[in-house]
Amino acid sequence: MNDQPAVSPARQAADQGSFQTRVLVRFSDCDPAGIVFYPRYLEMFNNLVEDWCREGWRYGFDEIVVKQGWGLPTVRLEVDFVAPSRLGEVLTASLFVRKVGNSSIQAQIVLAGPDHSTRVRGNVVLVLIDRRDGKSRPFPEGLRDRIASFVIPA
Repeated sequence: MNDQPAVSPARQAADQGSFQTRVLVRFSDCDPAGIVFYPRYLEMFNNLVEDWCREGWRYGFDEIVVKQGWGLPTVRLEVDFVAPSRLGEVLTASLFVRKVGNSSIQAQIVLAGPDHSTRVRGNVVLVLIDRRDGKSRPFPEGLRDRIASFVIPA
């Protein structure tokens, strides 16, 4: 039995400058061979972004979407599937911000196995939008500063 928690509290790793959390590979994530079915990795990416907003920005998706009427869609995604992940493993999910624009964020996401080997990595562009008209909107200054605190040089 794996005695590690399914999800540990998300945190900013000061030594790496990334935002990190842990993800348990669940039965529902896997195909019949017991490895992660590739679309599930994209759900893990989205969950990591949502955790980062809640913990790193101090803006949960309830605040972003419901109260503010904003959205944070992924507008570009490039993914490399490096090695399989298996049922029961606990992955480390890391998000590295590469650039913050007026209304966009360029980030890298890496999911690593218990042995620290990369399983999947992706480059993502997120855009803050006003959901009423679907158009991009600038990050509010205080929020932009919080996001910028996660920027790591390429």
